[in-house]
Amino acid sequence: MQSLKDFQEDTRAWLEENCPQSMRTAMVQEEIVWGGRNAEFANPDSKLWLQRMAEKGWTCPTWPTEYGGGGLDKEQAIILSEELARINARSALSSFGISMLGPVLLEYGNQQQKMEHIPKIVRGEIRWCQGYSEPSSGSDLASLGTKAELQGDYYLINGSKVWTSYADKADWIFCLVRTDNEVPKHSGISFILFDMASEGISTKPIQLISGSSPFCETFFDDVKVPASNLVGRLNEGWTIAKRLLQHERTMISGFGLAAGQSDRGGTTSTVASLEGAAKHYRGDSAKLSDPVLRDQIARFKIDSEAFAFTSRRSVEESKQGQGPNATSSMLKNYGCELNKRRYELMLQAIGSQGLGWEGEGFSDEELQLTREWLRSKANSIEGGTSEVQLNVIAKRVLGLPDILSLAKK
Repeated sequence: MQSLKDFQEDTRAWLEENCPQSMRTAMVQEEIVWGGRNAEFANPDSKLWLQRMAEKGWTCPTWPTEYGGGGLDKEQAIILSEELARINARSALSSFGISMLGPVLLEYGNQQQKMEHIPKIVRGEIRWCQGYSEPSSGSDLASLGTKAELQGDYYLINGSKVWTSYADKADWIFCLVRTDNEVPKHSGISFILFDMASEGISTKPIQLISGSSPFCETFFDDVKVPASNLVGRLNEGWTIAKRLLQHERTMISGFGLAAGQSDRGGTTSTVASLEGAAKHYRGDSAKLSDPVLRDQIARFKIDSEAFAFTSRRSVEESKQGQGPNATSSMLKNYGCELNKRRYELMLQAIGSQGLGWEGEGFSDEELQLTREWLRSKANSIEGGTSEVQLNVIAKRVLGLPDILSLAKK
């Protein structure tokens, strides 16, 4: 068995030889790799980096080698992460398949489903979207009404979803559907997978306050889906849905570390940009002239560092086989609030230059910051509102009684 020291040396040597130099720089939005049937690569090195990492299984380093993953244990995965951080390597692939669907498919999917989908996720050959929220079912997700009726060997699906991230670009969707109306709402939901190219599916992008349109309305009109695409047992999709939400919330919690992408989760670049902006717009080369702003930046740095260590501990615990749990709600809630604080501080730092939308007098970076600040406001809604997360924390972490249950007594 290879020692950890040998693994580290081999990993370092492989990365030095195989990671292109342009992939050792901070990620830029237009070069994020989502993969999929119609994948586009703004930078040719991005495609090469994805291919090389996928061949090693290191896009999903702890997933079983049987399905194309890296098969690394906890200690090896930590070493890989550290070595990637050492050379400032970009993530080779951004994928809802990796962060959300893959983990629950490994846990609840049958062998045929795993063999069909997991290797494609690892290689970036399939891009997924999530069909959860509906126009009248957001925080009360279990009240969803999209119906799936069994017709022989296929389900006939009718209904709609909303806030479906990148539905207009996705290849497949993992979707919650109503399969029984005669039982309590949580008990009549199933989890199913299907191709977005299926007849009867249409999407309509939604323009956000930031001006971008990453979310869509998604409509299903008599969509035929093979019955074999049902994951887990019929009418027990809520269990899978909750599990997936824990993975999603862990992913969203990373927004709190987003500004540290160049150093893979640290806060150096966040604080440096804050201090640099403040000095440029409000202070001098020696120190920040505004003591209140200095204090706010210092507090942000302390909180960010604490959050980074807590997040890393959570990741390490999940790699021990514990998986995500209710603490994902704690991370999601705090990470999103931290991200919103970051943008508020950036606007404070650059003053009136952070109020531009278009026209002369503002740089591209300043205009982008304004849009990102507006976008950050949705952090406390997506993936389950902050109110939902606080309820989960109260019941699942703190063990507090359910107020509604007490009221009924």
